[in-house]
Amino acid sequence: MSGTFLSHFSVLNTECTDHLLANYDRQEGEKTYADLTFGAGGHSLSLLDRHGDLQIIACDQDPDAFENGLKIIQEKNYTENINLLNINFAELPEYLSQRNVQLNGVVADLGVSSHQFDKDERGFSFRRDAPLDMRMNYKNSEIYTAEEIVNGYLREELEQIFFEFGEERFSKRIAEKIIEIRSREKIKTTKQLEDIVFHCYPKKMRFGKTNPSTRVFQALRIEVNQELKVLSEAIPRILECLKVGARMVVISFHSLEDRIVKRAFKTASLNGGFKLIVKKPILPSKKEINENSRSRSAKLRVIEKI
Repeated sequence: MSGTFLSHFSVLNTECTDHLLANYDRQEGEKTYADLTFGAGGHSLSLLDRHGDLQIIACDQDPDAFENGLKIIQEKNYTENINLLNINFAELPEYLSQRNVQLNGVVADLGVSSHQFDKDERGFSFRRDAPLDMRMNYKNSEIYTAEEIVNGYLREELEQIFFEFGEERFSKRIAEKIIEIRSREKIKTTKQLEDIVFHCYPKKMRFGKTNPSTRVFQALRIEVNQELKVLSEAIPRILECLKVGARMVVISFHSLEDRIVKRAFKTASLNGGFKLIVKKPILPSKKEINENSRSRSAKLRVIEKI
């Protein structure tokens, strides 16, 4: 795997940058920000476009994104400003603690990047046939692939994943069908799985606006990468790394993520020391949605340490 890193639009980029830099002039000393999901670097570069002297500690567990990120940083002459780490953002608090670093702001864009969806061999999409992988860090052999989960989990476990992480109404039917099919042959590819899910849907519901497989693929991706567990555990720990006046902005793309962010921010504000900057999430403009359809489900939440 690897190769060319395809184009990527940074969602709600201006809104993120505005909020992160709202208290810039009131904070003293060297300014250090964290980009939890560097991707193609859009949010980090936007910060540096406004203030070229700040420092950014960025994370990306995806090997392709990491390699591409290093190239972008070099091309933009930001090697002195951006320290890109090939880690899951859950590991960042420990990294900061060891170096006694506190942050002036944090951005997290939780969406799967355009690159991950568009590179067939990553197995995130069912548009073309590809191996069922879905690991953000495909070099980590300790992480179960989607193929291993589909072929190895019990029916009850599959049903629970599809229902909880995909909010899939036909989760039981799909899980049962997977068990039946895999007893005859291994389910190895995205198209195999898509076909199974497609035929579990009633005929009148197979050709709606959304492909019937969308929820199951989302659920598997979340399970493979333990996305919700990582997020719910990481946010409180990352909030502890903020300086007074620092903000954390998080962009989520589905209700399960947004619920975790909303709950974590609310808890922090109720416990004291933090305030919610926006009560309701900021949504992308019609213009942005027209330019980048993948932004349509994005929600931005903002919290500040006081």
